[in-house]
Amino acid sequence: QVQLVESGGGSVQAGGSLRLSCAPSFTIYRLPCMAWFRQAPGKDREGVGSIYRDGSTKYADSVKGRFAISRDNTKNILYLQMNNLMPEDTAVYYCAADFGGGRCYNSLARGDFGYWGQGTQVTVSS
Repeated sequence: QVQLVESGGGSVQAGGSLRLSCAPSFTIYRLPCMAWFRQAPGKDREGVGSIYRDGSTKYADSVKGRFAISRDNTKNILYLQMNNLMPEDTAVYYCAADFGGGRCYNSLARGDFGYWGQGTQVTVSS
C-alpha cells in the first residue's frame, strides 16, 4: 500500500508563491507516475501537472508557465512550485501516484492514478 503525505499548503495573496511537497512511503523511483491534482469547492478534481520517472512533464493549460512539478529521487519527495498564484488557484491540492503500465504516462486523468494523499489546502486572496 502506497501512502502519500502532502505538506506546504497555506494562505497567500495573489501574485505570491508556494511550494507543495509530497512524501511517498515507497522509494519514489519505484513510482513511475506522479502528479498533482486539485479540487475547488463545488468542482471536480482536476489534474494540474504530472511527471514521469524519465522527467517528462505535462501541465494543465491554466497553470502552464506558473507551476512546475519536479521529483527529487535523492530526497524522495515530489514538489509543486506554484508562482504568480491567482484566486482561482484556491483549492485542496492532492498528490497522486501510480505504478504505471503505460496508461499514466503524461496523464492528467484522475482515473489513471491509483494512490492519493489526503490533500493540503491552498488559499489565494485577491
